[in-house]
Formats: sequence, structure tokens, C-alpha cells
Amino acid sequence: MVKQVNAAHILVGSEKDAKNIMARIEKGENFADLAKRFSKCPSKSKGGDLGWFGKGQMVPEFETAAFNASKGAVVGPVKTEFGWHIIQVKDLK
Repeated sequence: MVKQVNAAHILVGSEKDAKNIMARIEKGENFADLAKRFSKCPSKSKGGDLGWFGKGQMVPEFETAAFNASKGAVVGPVKTEFGWHIIQVKDLK
């Protein structure tokens, strides 16, 4: 069972923006570069890196998506009260 996730994310204001960024990632663009350019979260300065987090530390929709993804996966768009996220799962433990 996964106890912690190491992830990065890109936070944008609309589903359309999130889908456009997801398409760019699928074409091979660098996640961290896109986060620095487009994310509305302060984590953008670190390429969207959120570090390690456990259950109960993120809003439910974000947590569910991150904990259900496999290592190396990029998932989204995920809607939360903060906006639309693209989540990159870097590692699990």
C-alpha cells in the first residue's frame, strides 16, 4: 500500500488550459519547464515540485489522483477548489 507520494504539479485556471498542457507533455515537452511557465502555484519556481506528502495533506481530489497513479505517470486534468491540476508522480513509498 502506498503511504507517501513524491509529486509535482501544474495548476491552471481552466480545464481547457490543463488539457492543452497535458497534450504538450504527451508530445514530449518537459514537465518542469511547463510548470515554471504556466502554473499559478508558488511551487512553479521549483518546476511544480511538491516533494513528499502523505494521506490527508492534500485536497481529496488531488490526493486520490496522486495515490492511484503509478510511478512516472502524469495524470489530469484533476479539478479541485484551487483550479485544474496536471500531476506528475515522481515516486511512491
